Amino acid sequence: MKNFDLKENKKIIIICVGVIFLIVTILSSFQTIKSGEVGLRVRFGKIIDSNLKEGFNLKIPYIEDIVKVNIKVQKVELETSAASRDLQDINTKLAVNYRIEDDKASSLYKTVGNNYEMTILEPVIEESVKSVISKYTAEETITKRSEVSSESLKVLQEKVEKYGIVIDNFNIINLSFSEEYSKAIEEKQVAEQKLATSRLESEAKIVEAEAENKANDLLKQSLTPELIEKEFIEKWDGKLPETYAGNDILGIFKTK
Repeated sequence: MKNFDLKENKKIIIICVGVIFLIVTILSSFQTIKSGEVGLRVRFGKIIDSNLKEGFNLKIPYIEDIVKVNIKVQKVELETSAASRDLQDINTKLAVNYRIEDDKASSLYKTVGNNYEMTILEPVIEESVKSVISKYTAEETITKRSEVSSESLKVLQEKVEKYGIVIDNFNIINLSFSEEYSKAIEEKQVAEQKLATSRLESEAKIVEAEAENKANDLLKQSLTPELIEKEFIEKWDGKLPETYAGNDILGIFKTK
């Protein structure tokens, strides 16, 4: 009786293992490809089909695998340092938007696998931005920041296009300099502001002086001898001065 029960238990265990194996095999027989992905059928490490459609795709369990490559726009952020033309160390924080061309996904996977971001993209981004920044002074990387970004994008695209990678956008999020150089920039800005203020004050004084000179010129032109005599008569209170100036008393006010 005990032997019979043991045999029955073994039979049940074998059946359970078989059912589990069958379920795992069935689940391993297909894989879902989402929108924005390209599916590659791989058999023993070799790509045998690169045109798998979105949705459910069948495969041979334990023999084939379906590798998915993201072809949507992706973003990579990294920080690196570069030397400017005037040999200033510049720390940069970068953000790059890129995508994989769907017809090049198979070639990219064959070349570097699915870890292309770390293997190819990040090193090339660093190399590109360093080569571009070396053409500019530290100050120019600030004043010509958009130009530096555009040129970096162009250089980067030329380096990665052979892999089927398209660079959509290249942004320099932040630039930071050494403490000594940052202090020098701040002092220069303060000096420029003081100089600008001094120039404005000088220009204001010049304008004021010119206006005053013009007013004096107009006043001289309007003050004729006749007008002076008329102003005196209108303001005279009728009292004669205590000192004698002759018959022509008004003559003392004549300019000529």
